Amino acid sequence: MERWICTICQYVYDPATGDPDHGVPPGTPFEEIPESWSCPLCGVGKDSFEQE
Repeated sequence: MERWICTICQYVYDPATGDPDHGVPPGTPFEEIPESWSCPLCGVGKDSFEQE
């Protein structure tokens, strides 16, 4: 699975670990994260991420 990086703060979303603190379990591909999810560090939306 591809990792995605926030173009604002450089947070890396890794599907292997997910974002369980924000309701995204490990193993969740970036494409399956709800559109309402935002970067846990800076708060921008999914549209500010690009594949690493």
